[in-house]
Amino acid sequence: MSKLPNTGTTIFTVMSALATAHKAINLSQGFPDFDCSDELKALVNDAMQQGHNQYAPMPGIMPLREAISEKIGKLYGQHVDPDTEITITPGGTYAIFTAIATCIQPGDEVIIFEPAYDSYIPNVLVNGGTPVLIPLSFPDYHINWALVRSKITSHTKMIMLNTPHNPTGTILRAADLQELEKLVAEFNLLVLSDEVYEHLIYDGETHQSILRYPALFRNSFVTFSFGKVFHNTGWKMGYCVAPAHLTQEYRKVHQYLCFSVNTPMQYGLAAFLKKPEHYLSLPAFYQEKRDYFLKLMAQTRFTPLKGQGSYFQLMQYERISQEGDKEFATRMTQEFGVAGIPISAFYQNGKDDHVIRFCFAKKKATLEQAVERLIKM
Repeated sequence: MSKLPNTGTTIFTVMSALATAHKAINLSQGFPDFDCSDELKALVNDAMQQGHNQYAPMPGIMPLREAISEKIGKLYGQHVDPDTEITITPGGTYAIFTAIATCIQPGDEVIIFEPAYDSYIPNVLVNGGTPVLIPLSFPDYHINWALVRSKITSHTKMIMLNTPHNPTGTILRAADLQELEKLVAEFNLLVLSDEVYEHLIYDGETHQSILRYPALFRNSFVTFSFGKVFHNTGWKMGYCVAPAHLTQEYRKVHQYLCFSVNTPMQYGLAAFLKKPEHYLSLPAFYQEKRDYFLKLMAQTRFTPLKGQGSYFQLMQYERISQEGDKEFATRMTQEFGVAGIPISAFYQNGKDDHVIRFCFAKKKATLEQAVERLIKM
């Protein structure tokens, strides 16, 4: 008997396979086509050579947790205890699953905003919870907080957030966090905040992390990814920050899911984080790529939607075709040699606004080659 009877292969796998089959430029799946820092690789290699190749402590090595705590203090003004409030995980998606597995029981309702990263709903279902789906308001994908309030019941246990947002590239602002704070206090809700793109935020905007809001943090799990920000998604390295009483429960589950995480990578990342410029330089690095991609795409008949974060750019294609987005994305891959992701795949009901997601975390040459092909559409 399947726990996920309606779940098939993810759209990312489908589109990447289609891109390979048709020798298309793959702007669908969210990973860079350039390598991570040589300095970081050298630090990991040094850790291996120094013998850091056995199990790490279950919560993660202390130097890495201390470096994360220091970073959080500098960026968000929040003291997080590295001993009792930070847990190193094998990636951000794992960190999210473990938070849900820690808290959600049969009958619990979890509010999820759509379009949603594809793991959220299956994570809730496999743990016996009930997803309560609320659409973000198209075309700017903002949260309607009055609608959120109307969906809260006596069974509501958790609200899931994602900022900067995948797939839309939008961000939450202080007013959003203030509205959330009211609901959490009134209904005693838990929050799971997916902030894996925390450093990929543009146009002078500020990342509104849950960690900026002490009252919210007391009820929250906040998850992050080293792979997303340091261009090494294949390392599967992330972490979860939560107050001590939640972390205690989180680690009860974590110890039986993976126990511990890659030791040499932890030592390498701990040393790498000693230089704040490694993460403080990321907004400018990725904004340059986003702006360059938008400049190139201005030559096409695609219309960009506004976003200030992540490494994804949404494009409407109504000036090109009235096809459904899945049909359009398939034809674009097969006939024009560029793969993107149809946004309807991020909705359970297949809501189709004729929007495609492109990943711009690519070399300039890759983006140029892709747009040369898209101009022909």
